[in-house]
Amino acid sequence: MRPNEATCLVVSSVLVADGMMTDDERGFLAALMARLALTDDERARVIDLEGVAAATAVVRDLPTADRQALLELALDAAAADGRLSVHEHATLAALRAALAL
Repeated sequence: MRPNEATCLVVSSVLVADGMMTDDERGFLAALMARLALTDDERARVIDLEGVAAATAVVRDLPTADRQALLELALDAAAADGRLSVHEHATLAALRAALAL
């Protein structure tokens, strides 16, 4: 799994943490997948949340600065709809721990 796909999978898992994804969050994720040049197959896996555990392992091995940038990106994504749910907050905290930040 490429780091770009792993990044999008991790962000997507934060976005669905509260059981729904708003149009603003969907737009954020779509723009991220386009910016990171995901293939159609990678996009499908991200949308289906296929491989989240593997994605977490991939991003855990990134340099510290990249892991910090991912955490900030996930926070921006979760706040894309103007609010941060309790579930999104908890998922971000778990991500921070998983990334050893």
